[in-house]
Amino acid sequence: MEYRKIKDEDNDGGGSSSGDLESLRGKPISVTNVASKSSELANWKRKSVVTLALTVLTSSQAILIVWSKRAGKYEYSVTTANFLVETLKCALSLAALARIWNHEGVTDDNRLSTTLDEVIVYPIPAVLYLVKNLLQYYIFAYVDAPGYQILKNLNIISTGVLYRIILKKKLSEIQWAAFILLCCGCTTAQLNSNSDRVLQTPLQGWIMAIVMALLSGFAGVYTEAIMKKRPSRNINVQNFWLYVFGMAFNAVAIVIQDFDAVMNK
Repeated sequence: MEYRKIKDEDNDGGGSSSGDLESLRGKPISVTNVASKSSELANWKRKSVVTLALTVLTSSQAILIVWSKRAGKYEYSVTTANFLVETLKCALSLAALARIWNHEGVTDDNRLSTTLDEVIVYPIPAVLYLVKNLLQYYIFAYVDAPGYQILKNLNIISTGVLYRIILKKKLSEIQWAAFILLCCGCTTAQLNSNSDRVLQTPLQGWIMAIVMALLSGFAGVYTEAIMKKRPSRNINVQNFWLYVFGMAFNAVAIVIQDFDAVMNK
C-alpha cells in the first residue's frame, strides 16, 4: 500500500512536470515579434538594394558621359539626351502607377487627374534640374571623371545646409563635423603639387561645380518639402508631374539650343 501510494505520487508529480514541459513546448512564439523581425529584414534588404543601385548609377554617370565624347566633343544633342532621360523617368513612373492601379484600383491618392494648385509648384524644381543637368555635360571641359565625382560631393554639403535653412531641421554636431570634413576632403583632393596652379580644377570648373551643388541641393530639398506637404499622395504621381514639366522645359531647351541640329540630323 505504501509502495503504491509513493508510486502514485511519483506518477502525479511526473505527470505535472510533463504537463508543464508540454505546455512550455506548445507555448506559441509572439507572432508580432516574428512579423516585426521579418519586416525589418525586408526593409534592410530593400534599403541595401536601393543604396547599391544609387551608388552604381551615380558613380557610372560621369564615366558614361566622358565615354560618350568623341575627340573631346559630344556628337549628339545634349538637350535631347536630357529630354529622353526625363521621358524615361516619366514612363517608369507611369509603369509603377499602372501596377498600383492593377492591384489597388484608382483612388484619390494615386489618380493622375489633379488641380492647378497642386502642380503649380513643380516647374521650380524642374527648371533647377534642367540647368543642373545641362551643366553636368559642360563641366567635363574642365574636369575629368574622378575629379567630377569628388566635386560632386559638394551636393551633400549644399543639401545639408539648405535642409537646415529651408526645412528648419536641426543637424547634429556630428553631421556638421562630417560636412566640414567632406568640404576639406573635396578641396585637398584637388590640390596640385606638380604645377604652378594650386588646384587641379580651374576656376571655371569650381564655379560650375558650386552652382551645380546649389541647384541640386535646393531642388532636392524643395522637392522633399513639396512631397511632405502631401504625404498621402502617391509618390509616383508626384514624380510623374515633375517629369512632365522636366520634359516640357527640356523641349524648350532643344528648340532654343539645338533646333537646327535636331531637325537636320
